[in-house]
Amino acid sequence: GHLVVAVCLGFIGFFGLMNNLTVLVLFYRYKLLRSPINLLLINISVSDLLVCVLGTPFSFAASTQRRWLIGAEGCVWYGFANSLCGIVSLISLAVLSYERYSTMVTPAEADSSNYRKISLGILLSWVYSLMWTLPPLFGWSHYGPEGPGTTCSVDWTAKTANNISYIICLFVFCFIVPFLVIVLCYGKLLYAIKQVSGINLSLNKKREQRVLFMVVIMVICYLLCWLPYGIMALLATFGPAGLVTPEASIIPSVLAKTSTVINPVIYVFMNKQFYRCFQSLMRCEVPRRGSSLKSSSKVATKAMRGAAVTGPRQSNDFLYMVASLGQPAVTMPQLHVSHELTIDITNGHSSDNTPVVV
Repeated sequence: GHLVVAVCLGFIGFFGLMNNLTVLVLFYRYKLLRSPINLLLINISVSDLLVCVLGTPFSFAASTQRRWLIGAEGCVWYGFANSLCGIVSLISLAVLSYERYSTMVTPAEADSSNYRKISLGILLSWVYSLMWTLPPLFGWSHYGPEGPGTTCSVDWTAKTANNISYIICLFVFCFIVPFLVIVLCYGKLLYAIKQVSGINLSLNKKREQRVLFMVVIMVICYLLCWLPYGIMALLATFGPAGLVTPEASIIPSVLAKTSTVINPVIYVFMNKQFYRCFQSLMRCEVPRRGSSLKSSSKVATKAMRGAAVTGPRQSNDFLYMVASLGQPAVTMPQLHVSHELTIDITNGHSSDNTPVVV
């Protein structure tokens, strides 16, 4: 059993590290990715990367040796650091969904210069996470060995009122609340897309199905990674002693760590803009600085302003753009005063759409 867990943690640690490092390299290398909303994706990647660096190697080593290797204090700080980064990732996903929704309902604020609002969202994710992960260091519950003793987390098994009250608050405010925010915001975004009339109904149907597919994938992966862990914690806290065996409890813990691999794939590599930059990076291309592919947030702002003038088609395109993962790749055809601005997130091909390197 320990060997299987070690192999799984080895794969998770390696691919989580590679995926999230790739995201950071892309963000550093390509100027067009540096839009405000993409900072939230970077925040998620940073928190996931910290889990891969500060958490997975220690649990991997412990699994290979079948015992915890860095002592009681190391166990406490392992539990704290991994809980902190895990909750930051969850809260960032909720902030990301809210930001997409607020961009839809208040388009005037969706400007590329609006970094302050996103920075506050990132700060909120860390402060909120600290608010719920510091208390065990000061006596409200505590961090200790988890499962077969090869990982550490909050003590789910203590039946004291002190511990139970903390577990309930942690489950509600760090799992249920972010999940409800994600479902509510994306649900309203999908509803808005469905209500907007368009010129090409068949194209709109395909776009709607694509956005729906992405939202369903987000929700399923969120639940797949974190729901088993939440259920295990509640069963260990409220169930009879011995209900959750050490061997069974390690499975939800490993599933939760897979989020460090899955998040970059869903939120970044399914994003056309990031994916094009990734392809450019893999081909070792040195794109021209004069590329016509502009920052998506700038194009989004122009699109919103154009939508008020040119009608439902522009509103439709903008909604699909906002609903897609992060900031989608967009095309910017050569504009004339009398021409309509068109944004297409389904194809997005242009004669000159190579990302700009800085």
